[in-house]
Amino acid sequence: MNAPDASDTFSCARFIKEIGRGPNGARALSPEDTYALYAAMLDGRVPDLELGAVLLAYRLKGETAAELAAMLAAAQASFAPLRAPAGDYRAVSIPSYNGARKQPNLVPLLALLLAREGVPVLVHGVSTDPGRVTSAEIFAALDLPVARNHAEIEAQLAEKHVAFAPIEALAPELARLLVLRRRMGVRNSTHTLVKLLQPFAEPGLRLVNYTHPPYRESLSALFVAHPEAAAGGALLARGTEGEAVADTRRQVQVDWLHDGMCETLIAPERSSPDAPEVALPEGRDAATTAAWIGAVLRGEAPVPEAIARQVETIRRIAGI
Repeated sequence: MNAPDASDTFSCARFIKEIGRGPNGARALSPEDTYALYAAMLDGRVPDLELGAVLLAYRLKGETAAELAAMLAAAQASFAPLRAPAGDYRAVSIPSYNGARKQPNLVPLLALLLAREGVPVLVHGVSTDPGRVTSAEIFAALDLPVARNHAEIEAQLAEKHVAFAPIEALAPELARLLVLRRRMGVRNSTHTLVKLLQPFAEPGLRLVNYTHPPYRESLSALFVAHPEAAAGGALLARGTEGEAVADTRRQVQVDWLHDGMCETLIAPERSSPDAPEVALPEGRDAATTAAWIGAVLRGEAPVPEAIARQVETIRRIAGI
């Protein structure tokens, strides 16, 4: 990263003093200070040394719901919102920042099944991730072009009801903070925030996922206590290897967060050794996954039950 101009440098020593005392001694910043700090980070006004200190401090301390809400507000203000196409459904956004490691990445299947029903779906995420198979790579194998800017995103949503946008095309300032993981070796607050973004001016439905159970409580608290962060509503569920697509092996709990409320739409079910085996791609690479998704869309292979249920739930909630 380039050093910010000295005349525009954001002084954050007093913030680091509060958040940098470790998991037991650190204190949360006020919403106003959190917004100012994260906005300065997005603007590139925090020098590298202090920026690294802030990112590591939050990595150790964790963000409170109020801090997340303030960071999210700053993140939303850093990019222009998209115009969703008119139709029978609100737009749906699916963050895709983890990719496949052990199981096939079926986010593109979910998006294409929704698009086939007329639901406009934006998948946003990273293009590549070493050791993982990204949604971007699977979409490319399916001959779906990457949307390189807002105009292309809106055009693809209007024409095909589905678009994939790398984070640098949707929100470049956030992308700049996201790639710091490779320099620092650990994730930072931005990895949580990109999964919470509301990309649309007319708020659309977001799929939000978590990996570890405690995050369900913190994300629920964020959306319930801060209704402005929940504009358009969010479907919250435990992710499949960090992706917001239903787990074909078992039914996880699905909560609908809206208007300061949390409603459980689908109760969790225990996996059973007697459950019928679900047909999935033989490999997790992009070409194999894309070929299998094509077969499902042509009716040559069945849609996994959990994903069919997820599609129907999204359709019902996104219907205008």
